[in-house]
Amino acid sequence: MALGRIARRVDRRTTGAGGLTRSQFSILATVARRETVGVRELAEIEGVNPTMLSRMLGKLEDAGLLIRSPDPDDKRVVRAHITDTGARTFADLRRMRTAVFTEHLAELSPDRLHALHDALPALEALAEQMCRRSAEERR
Repeated sequence: MALGRIARRVDRRTTGAGGLTRSQFSILATVARRETVGVRELAEIEGVNPTMLSRMLGKLEDAGLLIRSPDPDDKRVVRAHITDTGARTFADLRRMRTAVFTEHLAELSPDRLHALHDALPALEALAEQMCRRSAEERR
């Protein structure tokens, strides 16, 4: 519950500034981190069906943030690639998100900061486990 509230508040303060929905930002972030990713793999990572992903990719493509193209080694595979504009937009939004977190983290006591730091590995493991399980369930 707390993580969801944090995510929503950060999204409200930052994602709209780039004209993106939370889902669009997540897709842009995934493509930005990888520079290129297969659309099928991207659907699994994002936990959305390929049809919905295709619509979202179309909007991001229309905005000039990414492009789709056939995989050079397998023309049946479509890949999403970040554009320069997309990379700049992602970097700007990431800076804004970092600033929001920094502002609020600065208000926490050292003990609370240490507790958050100590919890990060467990939260990362949980996130990875949930992503894997979600991908397996869709197969």
